[in-house]
Amino acid sequence: MKLIFRVVTVCCLMLIANVWADEARPLHDDVAVEAQVRRLSEELRCLVCQNQTLADSHSELAEDLRQEIRVMAIKGMSDQQITDYLVERYGDFVRYRPPLKSTTLLLWFGPFALLLGGGIGLFLMLRRRAKSAENSPLSADEARKVNALLNKES
Repeated sequence: MKLIFRVVTVCCLMLIANVWADEARPLHDDVAVEAQVRRLSEELRCLVCQNQTLADSHSELAEDLRQEIRVMAIKGMSDQQITDYLVERYGDFVRYRPPLKSTTLLLWFGPFALLLGGGIGLFLMLRRRAKSAENSPLSADEARKVNALLNKES
């Protein structure tokens, strides 16, 4: 009987917790500011996590950067002004999609160059290997061994 009472009590407490639970409220009441913060957070990289956007990251620096973006958005700065400020401060690395400039050419075209170089290297290696296999006839000793093996299996 005590067990049933405890189970019912726990279920009631869980139900009360669900009733009191509320959706997370934005940090600022202005919907436009929060939309701007969210939009920019999805376009900017977390400097600690590096493979996550500011929106996805839970690091302290990401929280600070989101708060900094929020303050600038409240001041009425545009997306471009905020992005320019952060790029000036942290470099193009802060952008999740860096622009195509002379300093980022390797970043944009480096993987394709490596893939092309690897493909050319593989092609040349296979071609050289095929030529060496064609041009080397069997020695008399090797021919005798091959004939012995073929006659043994027959």
